[in-house]
Amino acid sequence: MTITDRTSTPTSEPVDAPAGPAASTAAPAGPATLDGPAAALAAALDGPLVSTQWLADHLGADGLVVVDASVVPSQGADGRPSYLSGRDRFLRDGHVPGSVFADLLEAFSDPAGRFPFTRPEAAPFEAAVAELGIGADTTVVIADTAVGQWAARLWYLFRSFGHDRVAVLDGGVNAWRAEGRPVEQRPVTVPSAGAASPLVARPRTGFWVSTEEVAEIVAGTRPGALVCGTPPRDFAAGHIPGSLSAPAVRLVDRETNTLLPERELRALFADVLDAPGPIVVYCGAGIAAASDALALGLLGRHDVLLYDGSLSEWAADPAAPLASAA
Repeated sequence: MTITDRTSTPTSEPVDAPAGPAASTAAPAGPATLDGPAAALAAALDGPLVSTQWLADHLGADGLVVVDASVVPSQGADGRPSYLSGRDRFLRDGHVPGSVFADLLEAFSDPAGRFPFTRPEAAPFEAAVAELGIGADTTVVIADTAVGQWAARLWYLFRSFGHDRVAVLDGGVNAWRAEGRPVEQRPVTVPSAGAASPLVARPRTGFWVSTEEVAEIVAGTRPGALVCGTPPRDFAAGHIPGSLSAPAVRLVDRETNTLLPERELRALFADVLDAPGPIVVYCGAGIAAASDALALGLLGRHDVLLYDGSLSEWAADPAAPLASAA
């Protein structure tokens, strides 16, 4: 590796190619305060990942909202990677029946943030979930049309604001379609569940890490391991020194689009699984990193923190070191 004071900032995230903190990646909490159908549905959700069969078995159940969080990769006029809302594709190409669309570009990010996909504050998050018909008692299953990184990002946001009854659809919309399961193209009428029992966002500690804390890990004055979720080419171009490369595109099976078996995930994360915590995950803009957080949680590491600004913020500082492939 060659460490330089600055290289070009890798900003691209995994796209539509087949490739899944202390409390942030743990299994969803039980339905202690629920009763009736909501309690039964929440009890059936026994982890942060559900299969297409699980969703097919529960589709249409009271208290379930399926969310499509797709974002479409694009290219700006300057040739740099950019992103478009997946809403048009959601309606044109079809979606899981009854699912609603979440706009990660604006509604579930801070459009005024200095860096792309900056996480929203509590009040805008509450308003965005209410618009989707999601309330305090709702069980949420999130999918996307990529390799799961967009779904994982929204999953991470829900957990960071205190809502545990949320999971990612393993394989996403691509796996759902490949199995010949039904899709619909008509506009979706958003349910009104959120209004009856609104979700109150309660920010949790132990989910996010600052640039200063990452710098201390790099300097060796703070314990922690670093995992980078950018594609291999971007990792080679520039990453935070000492990072393990765990591209989101390599967390999933290329044929099924579902997360790799546990033994393969363990091999991919072998260099950090036994490292003293926390494990800091990052990428270009805090999206692919959420896939790493999800996978690490499934492997039993629940001391994962996400660097929200990721390389967009790190490389904005000319003095911040970047490592590149020799």
